[in-house]
Amino acid sequence: QVRLVESGGGLVQAGGSLRLSCAASPSIFSFKAIGWYRQAPGNERELVGRITAGGETNYGDSVKGRATISKNRARNTVDLQMNSLKPDDTGIYYCGGAIGGYSTWGQGTQVTVSS
Repeated sequence: QVRLVESGGGLVQAGGSLRLSCAASPSIFSFKAIGWYRQAPGNERELVGRITAGGETNYGDSVKGRATISKNRARNTVDLQMNSLKPDDTGIYYCGGAIGGYSTWGQGTQVTVSS
C-alpha cells in the first residue's frame, strides 16, 4: 500500500527549530521524489523542500537557508529540518510523493509559530 504519514508538527516560538518526518510505504526509495509542502489559511499550497530518488534537493524561496530536507534510511523517513522559524511559517505541512506515475499525499501536520 502506498502511504505517506507526517509527524513532528506542533507549536514553536519564533526563532526556534522544528523537525518534521514523513514515513513512506512501501519505502522512501520507491518514490521518484518526496517533498514537503505547506498551506496557510487563504493561501495556495507551496513547496518547502523536495528530494529526488537521486538525492537532488530544491527549496521554496521563502525557506532557502533555513530548511534542510534529507532521507533517513534507517527510519525510512524523509525529514525536514527548519530553523529560525517565523510566524509566516505557520500552516499545515504536507508530505507529497511521486510514485508509479501518480502523486500521493499525507494527511498533513499543523505547525504554528508564535511571535
